[in-house]
Amino acid sequence: MVVLGTKVYVAGDARDRTLDGLRSMVGNELGDLDVEYDIGLRDDEFPTVTVDGPDETVAKNLLREEFGEMVADHEDGETYVGTLDSWDEDGFVLDVGFGQTVRIPADQLGLGQGTPTQIRKRFGLVQHLPLRFVAGDPARLAEVEQDRLYEWTRGDNGRINANSVTRSEARATVNRAGHAQDIVTVERIGLLEQSIICNPDTDPPGLLADIGQYMPSELLAIVP
Repeated sequence: MVVLGTKVYVAGDARDRTLDGLRSMVGNELGDLDVEYDIGLRDDEFPTVTVDGPDETVAKNLLREEFGEMVADHEDGETYVGTLDSWDEDGFVLDVGFGQTVRIPADQLGLGQGTPTQIRKRFGLVQHLPLRFVAGDPARLAEVEQDRLYEWTRGDNGRINANSVTRSEARATVNRAGHAQDIVTVERIGLLEQSIICNPDTDPPGLLADIGQYMPSELLAIVP
């Protein structure tokens, strides 16, 4: 069984739609393999995929690569995934499943100047976003994660990051607000966390203001 490194923290019909979407994504990943699989949801809101069949090992590796995996024990120096649970002036707190959290101190974020709160907003780190970290005392944000986040702030394309919404729902909301021509695509950065990539001539804060009334999510604009 693989405990996926992303959360299902919505309720009701939204939860059902999210799990249906997850089944489709897992099916796309494993469709060519000789396996049977079943999707569940733990009490801590992390989904699980139980896999059985001749290609079980390959299937699990594909799931780990695509979603990351939550594990109960962390070895110093190894890279793991957690989801952004909270933040304060001392750093970020990641939910790593199994009733555990990991604190990344402010001086171990590696994301430049500013307080953790300022850094979170500058890089569009919405709550529950999956983030990779290196275990240790103290833990630190992984270099591969730092590179990904810095890449978001470079180039000509701004972004709007959102949580509590699927990729298809985010795209439909942009269309509903009449801004389909103002974006390049919607990139999935977590199961319920999406990054709306703007055209070079689109103003991310302006787009955020227009779509915010249609999207009951935390929205953060990234201006390159």
